[in-house]
Amino acid sequence: MRKLVYILFMSMTFFLTPACHHAGDEHEHEHHHDAVQYTAYGADFELFAEAAPFCVGEASEVTVHLTWLSNFKPLDSTQVRISLIVAGKVFTETLDHPEQPGIYKCHFTPTQAGCGEMKVEVMLPNRVSEVCCHHVHVAGSHAELHEHTHEHVHEHSHEHSHEHGDAHHHGHEHSHEHGDAHEHSHANNATNAITFTKEQSWKIDFATDTLRLQPFGSVIKAAGQVLPSQGDECEATATTSGVVVYSNPNLVEGTAVKAGQQLFVIESHGMADNNMSVRLQEATAEYTVAKAEYERKQQLAEDRIVSQAELQRAKAVYETAKAAYDNLKGNFSQKGAIVRAPMSGYIQRINVSNGGYVEAGHSVVTVSQNRDLLIRAEVQPRYYSQLANISGVNFRVPGDEHVYSLAELNGSLVSYAKATDLDCPLVSVTFRVRNTGGLLSGSFLSLYITTRSDRQVVTIPNQGIVEEMGNYFIFVQLTPESFEKRLVTLGATDGYRTEVLSGVEPGERVVTKGASMVRLAQNGAALDPHAGHVH
Repeated sequence: MRKLVYILFMSMTFFLTPACHHAGDEHEHEHHHDAVQYTAYGADFELFAEAAPFCVGEASEVTVHLTWLSNFKPLDSTQVRISLIVAGKVFTETLDHPEQPGIYKCHFTPTQAGCGEMKVEVMLPNRVSEVCCHHVHVAGSHAELHEHTHEHVHEHSHEHSHEHGDAHHHGHEHSHEHGDAHEHSHANNATNAITFTKEQSWKIDFATDTLRLQPFGSVIKAAGQVLPSQGDECEATATTSGVVVYSNPNLVEGTAVKAGQQLFVIESHGMADNNMSVRLQEATAEYTVAKAEYERKQQLAEDRIVSQAELQRAKAVYETAKAAYDNLKGNFSQKGAIVRAPMSGYIQRINVSNGGYVEAGHSVVTVSQNRDLLIRAEVQPRYYSQLANISGVNFRVPGDEHVYSLAELNGSLVSYAKATDLDCPLVSVTFRVRNTGGLLSGSFLSLYITTRSDRQVVTIPNQGIVEEMGNYFIFVQLTPESFEKRLVTLGATDGYRTEVLSGVEPGERVVTKGASMVRLAQNGAALDPHAGHVH
């Protein structure tokens, strides 16, 4: 009987204990509030802060993430001053260095209630850069804090119940590029938001930007070919017929050469006609005889034995023989004619093999500097009326994601054809560019020729677009660590940016670099929103 009573007692204890513990948990969580997030953009930095809700007389921990807008990397080893300003009262804390790159942590115990601001000052070597978060609420009591939190959650939930256009319009009222802040709590994030922490974005090539209306003209897509420009390429020709012998057996296309460098020797000894070794011997003999005769008559002229006219004739014969001798001696050896590089550059093309025969006047080698290049595109005649309004062109090598712009290559439009013919009914357009080393003469390119227009549209960098099964998406920033995947309709592209016809509105901030990594975060396992944070 005692054993039965004991079992009943233990059973009641087992079921009652969790209930009591749960009641205790509710009491413990009565004063728990989700962290509030603040986002602001200054001239140099993105500010993303997380803090416990501010309440008079209570210490709140603030974690500040500072990111350079120039490269979206964390600020490191720099002193910052963080201030909470409420109703004229200023609470300041100076931090000499971050807890880890990009992350600073401080504590505030406000003594004044009201709506204030949080200001972060970064001590750069030659100036102070400020970022300011407005609409920072400090509650006067826990009751007021509960009321403010409830109103904020209800208001935010109401915002997300609207269509995208209404919600975005509400958000844009406080989305100015330099200063105004957005304020969110963790509970307020959209249920379908993708978490991508600052620590994750700092490790990759990542960036965000605000969408704006900007001019975007028509885009003419065409195929083009890289060609050498006039004066950038030069050929060395054979001055005599003979057998070509390489001066350097390792001479191949692509070899760098200097102006005047010996490349080949054209041997003609053993040939009945135009034997250069015989010609050099003849020129040497004629030069020797003419020089001796001229010197002899110079002495006779001093003694007035020969006339000045006869001396002048001897001088003319001597100078003619000397010129022929110098020419043959400088360009020919005992083995044959020497072929030298006509200018500094690299060997683009060798037109004869080692030991091959070449006729006088034929090209032996082509040397190119590959510095200035021409890009010639062929466009359809229906675009002819737009060619007078060309504003630029972007080039892409097939198979390479890098896109070159005309401005990047210090290029310009040379001309476009004013007529076509039956053999080629297309209109040729020619651009001149300065080669940066990424373009190869003779290769083909994809061209995006842009024209001037007053049409204002929303565009996004191509790196910010992801494609899934024929649909295109971009990632809209809710907070610097939370993103919404948005289906969009795309228009024309100029190789760099693409027109967005629907799905987003001007003023929204979107991912412009690293979109594929955000997509991987969406497809992967659920991530801890505070992974890597210093809390």
